[in-house]
Amino acid sequence: MLDFIFNTSLINTELSFTNAVLTILFAIVLGGIISVTYMKTNPKGYSQNFTLTMVLLPSIVAIIILLIGSNVARAFSLAGAFSIIRFRSAPGDPKDISYVLFTMAAGLACGVGSFGYAVLFTLILCLLMFILNRFNFGARKTLQKVLKVTIPENLGYEEAFEEVFNKYAVAYELKKIRTTELGSLYELVYAISIDHLTNQKQFLDEIRCRNGNLDISLTMSPTAADY
Repeated sequence: MLDFIFNTSLINTELSFTNAVLTILFAIVLGGIISVTYMKTNPKGYSQNFTLTMVLLPSIVAIIILLIGSNVARAFSLAGAFSIIRFRSAPGDPKDISYVLFTMAAGLACGVGSFGYAVLFTLILCLLMFILNRFNFGARKTLQKVLKVTIPENLGYEEAFEEVFNKYAVAYELKKIRTTELGSLYELVYAISIDHLTNQKQFLDEIRCRNGNLDISLTMSPTAADY
């Protein structure tokens, strides 16, 4: 019974008005489901342009597949046309890239007429994303940050903050030391691992008390350039 339901959509994949409208509608609905899933699993922020793209992308891929059909010459013509277009963007988040592939797969399934399978794997993967997000799968309990502290020249930097780091159970490594203000001050750069439950304000306040209220900066999402 289930095989019949999923295979009936594969009988006729020729380009026709009815088939084209049905394919586009299915692709738009699946794109909307994927887009809503992305928004619900990214409550801290997302781009409106990206969510709109996920709605449109399945239908675009489905239309391309419909136009190509089984015509090899048409496939090469479309490949040549699309090779003219260049997409230049910064490397995205791996999760965003996976959603792009997700929407393309949904559009591809609709384009070849596999509506049943397209709905099936879309619902399964969307449910999986909700479950993984609900249980915060893969989240780290310790956060990697960069701490930059300015200290006076008369303060020994080797063990200046060791007591504070131990008090808050912060793993640290001194990455860089440089002098500022004509050698009257030192800037220390630490790579630290801090528990997500640690009160960061209290931690910084104790650092500030020891460095004479000089400059302190804590980088939340460090890159190689911050060290």
